Amino acid sequence: MQTVREIAEAIVSREGGYVNDPDDPGGATKYGVTIHTMRKLGLDLNRDGRVDAEDVRRLSRDQATDIFVKHYFEGPGIAALPEALQPSVFDMYVNAGANAVRILQRLVTKMGYPLAVDGAIGPKTIAATEAAWRAAPEIIADAYGIERRNYYYRLADQRAASRKYARRKDGGKGGWITRAEEFISPKYHLTEAEHRARVAKWG
Repeated sequence: MQTVREIAEAIVSREGGYVNDPDDPGGATKYGVTIHTMRKLGLDLNRDGRVDAEDVRRLSRDQATDIFVKHYFEGPGIAALPEALQPSVFDMYVNAGANAVRILQRLVTKMGYPLAVDGAIGPKTIAATEAAWRAAPEIIADAYGIERRNYYYRLADQRAASRKYARRKDGGKGGWITRAEEFISPKYHLTEAEHRARVAKWG
């Protein structure tokens, strides 16, 4: 089992350097930390009285790692979940905030442990997730990864501007899909043909 910091460092590496993609609602981003997060945390790194894209550019890998551990793992309470789920839920929380927990809550509900889908890790979510894990310890992490992959496809179904994150220009799997599949056993990965069939309706 990786340490939380090792998982966070892997997320930082996966997210990459500075980008400011107009199609990304997150805005200016570096190592997965958005300008909105930096404003919320008051990270005025150049001390000019405002938090803007220049502050995002100045963010270091260590600072990004610290932010993820404190605000995306410890803050939401991911440590209370079964260890098998922590890496993928943590990675997804960095990528999609509380939707990471909503995906889990929907999955656990489908497994027969009903929960309110509110995006918060409280006592009921902890207990139900623990029960679901005990019932299916060998598959629950894969099941979560598959639900996460489906979430990305649905998001791209609904928002054409997001399709480039799920499908490469050559039609292959985009970054969202390959990212989800990093947390899914290879036997559950989609073949290239299956992926292309899934996105064919996008034109």
